[in-house]
Amino acid sequence: MNITSQIKQPIFDEMELFEKKFYESMTSQVALLNRITYYIVNRKGKQMRPMFVFLTAKMVSAGIVNGRTYRGACVIELIHTATLVHDDVVDDSNRRRGFFSLNALWKNKIAVLVGDYLLSKGLLLSIDNGDFDLLRIISVAVREMSEGELLQIEKARRLDITEDIYYEIIRQKTATLIAACCALGARSVIEDEIQVENMRKFGELIGMAFQIKDDLFDYTDEAIGKPTGIDIKEQKMTLPLIYVLNTCTSKEKTWLINSIKNHNKDKKRVKEVIAFVKNNNGLLYAEQKMVEFQQEALLLLDNYPNSEFKDALILMVNYVIERKK
Repeated sequence: MNITSQIKQPIFDEMELFEKKFYESMTSQVALLNRITYYIVNRKGKQMRPMFVFLTAKMVSAGIVNGRTYRGACVIELIHTATLVHDDVVDDSNRRRGFFSLNALWKNKIAVLVGDYLLSKGLLLSIDNGDFDLLRIISVAVREMSEGELLQIEKARRLDITEDIYYEIIRQKTATLIAACCALGARSVIEDEIQVENMRKFGELIGMAFQIKDDLFDYTDEAIGKPTGIDIKEQKMTLPLIYVLNTCTSKEKTWLINSIKNHNKDKKRVKEVIAFVKNNNGLLYAEQKMVEFQQEALLLLDNYPNSEFKDALILMVNYVIERKK
């Protein structure tokens, strides 16, 4: 049994029912929309976010889920899908999870409108059922994700990202949605704000580790057997690079910044930058930080009694930093 199946095992029935509810939550009177949403549903990813919702809910409540939990998981997945659709338009990307992206098949205008539609369906699902507490959690996440993306774009232009700013960018861009999954899972079944905040923090820490792992793939892309340097080509300042910029000599720093600013399309130069970052402990430092976030997250689970849901969450936390793609 692969690791994703192991994590899913204690919530297998919930995930089966979730998939049905998720598809239903996207239905429309417009045939074109239904064709597109059918395409989305049949090319689903690992579904980590709904898994976080159900596992968190069951861990804090000794195995209970309810209608709010399902709606929360659907809203999170609708919003996550909307952001992916919009991201592909922004990045002019033609592939997503090994398949053609929506904008590649139906052009940008339709892809943007579908993203907007999914976002509105998510918000309405909460409003129609009076889940205003869950809607608040999700709305904060959407706002922060947009701010994080824009902060990254602003900083990429000037290449002046400090480690603290980098953490703020990834907290908003990636960690905030996983934090929302965990807070929402807990809030759907209990009212204890301290526990809800505890779970939000847990999700945020996992999200930070998750993003650092993603950034490391740019240098050690085992999934396709060679480093890609995509982040360098896009002038994205990630932790390995930031660490090396802050620890190298001023002459090396000038060369690095010049390489990223003016030679980021030159494959040979990008390879040299990757090698320089590796040789100057950039990857080692980022890996250490990733493990720190992971360990901090695991500590937050200590207060909960042992259960199959807690075990699955621990497995999930370890999977986040051990995954190969």
